[in-house]
Amino acid sequence: MRIDKFLSVAKTVTRKEAGIAARAGKILVNGVVAKNADCHIDPEIDEIIYCGEVIEYRKFIYILMNKPLGVVSATDDKSEKTVLDLLDDNLRQYNLFPCGRLDKYTTGLVLLTNDGELSHKLLSPKHHVTKSYSFFCTNDLTDKDIEKLQKGVHIEGGYLTKPCHMDVNETKTSGVITLTEGKYHQIKQMFGAVGNEITTLKRITFGPLNLNDLPNEGTYRPLTDLEIESLKDFADRCEKSLK
Repeated sequence: MRIDKFLSVAKTVTRKEAGIAARAGKILVNGVVAKNADCHIDPEIDEIIYCGEVIEYRKFIYILMNKPLGVVSATDDKSEKTVLDLLDDNLRQYNLFPCGRLDKYTTGLVLLTNDGELSHKLLSPKHHVTKSYSFFCTNDLTDKDIEKLQKGVHIEGGYLTKPCHMDVNETKTSGVITLTEGKYHQIKQMFGAVGNEITTLKRITFGPLNLNDLPNEGTYRPLTDLEIESLKDFADRCEKSLK
């Protein structure tokens, strides 16, 4: 693997930035200055130091994104902009895909990764991964509406939704709803079942992940080591709970 490609994965720096660092003598391979960022390395064997920092090889990439309105959660779409279109060029080459989907008109947290095994664990309906959404709706929610939604309502196909949790604001037209499942347009259908309509929907948590430091739509960042570890531990606990 080329050094610039390795660094673009491990540090999410651009190849141009890697080239500049190499020419400045800031990249070492096994203690020797790499004069060019296009030389080849074995990331599983060679020690790479970038700007004084030892860079560990990572097979998988994990990106947290605040998806904007009007963007689809897909890897490719002939007519719509996708979440992958928002990424820098150095990230688009690594076969990333959204772990779960938000519809075009729902904003918020999307996890992009190339880790198929982890994605499968997180998306398995059996694992009941929690997902929270902030919402605004057209009409005031009554106590009876909230009780019905939390206990479960029938949506398309006669499906009875699983119990959920709601924190409704004083205005009664906004709040946070937390689910452990994700049927097609589920929250919109649930509110329709009590004669209401969702006007704005934003996912703010997914398992242990949250959007606390990504307030602006369209922004993204790699997960920290602690977040990756937390996410994997969470998925493993979900899996073990079924055994």
